[in-house]
Amino acid sequence: MERSASIERKTNETNIKLDFSVDGEGKASIETAVPFMTHMLDLFTKHGKFDMTIDAKGDTEIDDHHTTEDIGICLGQALSQALGDKRGIKRYGNAFVPMDEALAQVVIDLSNRPAFEIRADFPSQKVGTFDTELIHEFLWKFALEARMNLHVIVHYGHNTHHIIEAIFKALGRALDEATMIDPRVKGIPSTKGML
Repeated sequence: MERSASIERKTNETNIKLDFSVDGEGKASIETAVPFMTHMLDLFTKHGKFDMTIDAKGDTEIDDHHTTEDIGICLGQALSQALGDKRGIKRYGNAFVPMDEALAQVVIDLSNRPAFEIRADFPSQKVGTFDTELIHEFLWKFALEARMNLHVIVHYGHNTHHIIEAIFKALGRALDEATMIDPRVKGIPSTKGML
């Protein structure tokens, strides 16, 4: 069964087309008007071994907020659709990723109950022209629309770019683990019988 989905979202602020495949090879074709997010999403795709295509346009003449947030919404919706009832998946994922002096951990439960926690201090408010507070917006909207528990812990680091890069690599790897099919799992991975 192919676990993939396509999402289109068009508002007065953004126009996004996103194709996502859980069982990929790490291939990314990502065009956004937010270069730093393009870089982070490329890393996420590569390290999660997903395949993803994004064509995102937005009102970046105002700032990067709407485009970043709406990509998170679309990605979460695509993941939720691609996984369906989540039959046979591992459900939980955990990854530690170092990036030079920074160490990030991401823990995921594909529980169908959205929750988001982040423990991270970004030393700089910007990386290039990108507002680092938008990382929270992206991750929270992704978790909400994917209906997952997403916990992000930055254990240490002092270069903001390195910290965020470690987060996105860990996000890809933790999600790869959580979405893997485990042949020992019969049906839905929950005592409730559904997620």
